[in-house]
Amino acid sequence: MIKAGKRYVKGGFLLLCAILLTFGQAKAQDSIHINLNKAIEIALSESPTMHIADRNVQIKQEYKKEQIVSLFPDVSLAANYNRTLLKQTMSMDMGGQTMNIKVGRDNTYSVGANLSLPIVAPAIWSSLKLSAMDIDLAVESARSSKIELINQVKQAFYTYLLAKESYKVLQESYANLKASNELVTNSYNQGLVSEFEKLRSDVTLQNQLPNLSTAANGVRLAGMRLKVLLGMDIAEPVIFDGQLPDFQEYVFNTGVPSTSELNLADNSALRQLDLGIEELEQSKRIVRGSAMPMLALAGAFQYSGMGDDAGTFTNYPYSYVALSLQVPIISWVSTSYKLKQSNLNIENMREQRLDAERNLRLGVQSYLDNMQQALDELAADQRTLTQAQKAYEIAQKQYEVGMNTWLDLMAAELSLTNTQLSFCQAIFNYLTAKSNLDATLGVEN
Repeated sequence: MIKAGKRYVKGGFLLLCAILLTFGQAKAQDSIHINLNKAIEIALSESPTMHIADRNVQIKQEYKKEQIVSLFPDVSLAANYNRTLLKQTMSMDMGGQTMNIKVGRDNTYSVGANLSLPIVAPAIWSSLKLSAMDIDLAVESARSSKIELINQVKQAFYTYLLAKESYKVLQESYANLKASNELVTNSYNQGLVSEFEKLRSDVTLQNQLPNLSTAANGVRLAGMRLKVLLGMDIAEPVIFDGQLPDFQEYVFNTGVPSTSELNLADNSALRQLDLGIEELEQSKRIVRGSAMPMLALAGAFQYSGMGDDAGTFTNYPYSYVALSLQVPIISWVSTSYKLKQSNLNIENMREQRLDAERNLRLGVQSYLDNMQQALDELAADQRTLTQAQKAYEIAQKQYEVGMNTWLDLMAAELSLTNTQLSFCQAIFNYLTAKSNLDATLGVEN
């Protein structure tokens, strides 16, 4: 009976383990796995920033269509009805006698169609070209939003990986400190070390717990910020795949490009300034066009009627076609001042572009320097990481046999932890500098 009971207990335990394993696998399957490329894809499709940028382009396109309509013939229908309450009286001198005559009818109506068509309209033509430039500027602004969003996603993703890797290093550090504390405790129980040394080991171990908690919160907050940037709910179960050490080969293979290989031709800020200068030039043409002669075609057909009652209406059709020419004369005085203002605005924007280009070149050089510094640090950390791990293992063995002190062991552990964190920080610094460089150069991937 006892053996049967043990078999039942053992079978129930295995069944419980199978259920928990199945539940854990189901929960894991419910989570969405997202890597860096997938994160960028989601951000570009779901981010409100891109939706707003696309709508701004559509707004400019619709406005251009509205401007084109102004070149089409404008046809309007008009209808009018008047009921005379008191007729106008006219006085006439007829052979020395004054005669008063009431003029008009009790009822008057008119129905007609009016036509207008601009034939020569320089200002309107220039406005259409300006609308086309507005579309180009909106498209470039949307491109700028895309590049900035990609950069933000990369920065947030790298920040999350750094937080996760830092938490992992601190966990390993805590495991090392816990193992060291067990050695100290065993040595203390055997009377080999003092109580002071055991207390120092206990305190050091306990002091690591807040650091672990802070690192865990950092991972959680970094993940939430990344979700918000992707347009996702912060409570949605997501697993961001990847580790910073995975980018080590990419860092060494990419290296640092030379300044001669880089140019700012695709920089979105400079492109928008160039388009802004072109728009100001086009605005000058609009100012000139508004002071030029304008020729328009006009026409109308009207059908009117008058009568004192509904049965005695007299009907009169009327139509005409005309050409209208307007030649501004005095307006050229104000136009000259407007042109001077436009020239000054163009000069100001050119100065802004020159200053922006200088600052961008300075930024490019700063990013290149940061990449080179991170690359040098990574190469140094790569060489010392194995040495630090080996030094810690030696210090641990030496402490076990009483050949060094607890302080030597802690120094080796601290050196290992700092080297691991520095290794990850160097990769992070390179990746963020490279992302900023790509955004400055106008790279869209």
